[in-house]
Amino acid sequence: MTQSLFQNSAGVPLAEKLRPADLNDFIGQEHILGEGKILRRLIEYDRIIPMIFWGPPGCGKTTLAKIIANKTSSEFVSFSAVTGGVGDARKIIEEARSNQGIGKKTIFFVDEIHRFNKSQQDLFLPYVENGIITLIGATTENPSFQVNAPLLSRARVFHFREHTEDGICKALKHAIQKINSNFSFYFPKLSSFVISSGNSQSRDLQNNPKISISIKADATKAIASLCEGDIRDAYNSLELAIISAQPQNNKIIIDKKLAEESIQQKFIRYDKAADGHFDAISALHKSIRASQPDAALHYLARMLEAGEEPLYVMRRLTRCASEDIGMADPFAIVLATSVLESVRQMGMPECNDAIAELVIYLCHAPKSRAVDEAYAKAKDDVINKRLDPIPLKIRNAPTKLMKDFGFGKGYKMYDSEALLPDNLKNQKYWTDSV
Repeated sequence: MTQSLFQNSAGVPLAEKLRPADLNDFIGQEHILGEGKILRRLIEYDRIIPMIFWGPPGCGKTTLAKIIANKTSSEFVSFSAVTGGVGDARKIIEEARSNQGIGKKTIFFVDEIHRFNKSQQDLFLPYVENGIITLIGATTENPSFQVNAPLLSRARVFHFREHTEDGICKALKHAIQKINSNFSFYFPKLSSFVISSGNSQSRDLQNNPKISISIKADATKAIASLCEGDIRDAYNSLELAIISAQPQNNKIIIDKKLAEESIQQKFIRYDKAADGHFDAISALHKSIRASQPDAALHYLARMLEAGEEPLYVMRRLTRCASEDIGMADPFAIVLATSVLESVRQMGMPECNDAIAELVIYLCHAPKSRAVDEAYAKAKDDVINKRLDPIPLKIRNAPTKLMKDFGFGKGYKMYDSEALLPDNLKNQKYWTDSV
């Protein structure tokens, strides 16, 4: 490999250089790409259909698209909805129309497809339908909400999952092997970094072909446990560890301390406007419902430390106090209301303990959904049944005319006679057994 190739790759991140070009080197997503799985078969047989790749950052969506590009006999065009516009997409579609005229298919890969709003996504629909393009969209957002329903109905959605810690560890070990096999390719500019050895001597790594890298097991685990299943983040941490290391005897040893410095502060993956937001609040509510304070505190911390609005959390907790506890412990709603006011007064981070106290109380409180179920029955009747007139005797009668018409006539306090409208007078919504 020539020096010019080194220079050409000098500005390319390590994660990009390590991107696999073949299915056999692809790590993770065995549930859809394992031997014999449907997506693997489609790629191996070059029978690509319209698809949506949905999953978190760094899970392999774009990598898999590039593997398809290397393997397919179709024209493969990559497009980013972040940097490109509708006009750019139209030009690609026109080229695809020309390709179709000479019997060549076009695979149109749209990265971050959710960045196009639904009216912009309409652009693709007729060309997917008539086969001018085979669309592959990649998104970190739930396609149920972010991709047009007609477009979604014409594509197969494949759900990509976060990498496991074991998967990240495997990827890091494989990365070290590849770097050691051709150090100058992966770090062509490392010689421009003057690395002090501690005794005022400098070492030029670019001119030392014998340089080797090793990573300790606890360092690998530290990176894998803190990168939130994002393999790109893991590679970025590895790259930072290598370029900031102090080589000893032609070796770079990455230990746990250096690995943790390279990761710096753990990134908590959480998007307040997307699935993570709703998944976390659902997990918090269900943990309280199951009387599991440890799980509930975990999801509470996960939300608050990621920057979730505490008042949003409190609205759900107040609802939980009435929906899942209700009359089994009427004080729960009183406490929730009190903590809500405390949160308004204090804000984060001071209010975190008050919310945590409420969460623990709600977990330990007896549970009853009787109030919620009673209201649901009453609501169902109101929506789905005829609304007979309110009985005259319990109507308000502020004027003589209304009294003359019988409004309020015969009303007695604490009367045990049924007061529901005539068609519902025998209906029961509430039971005192909670």
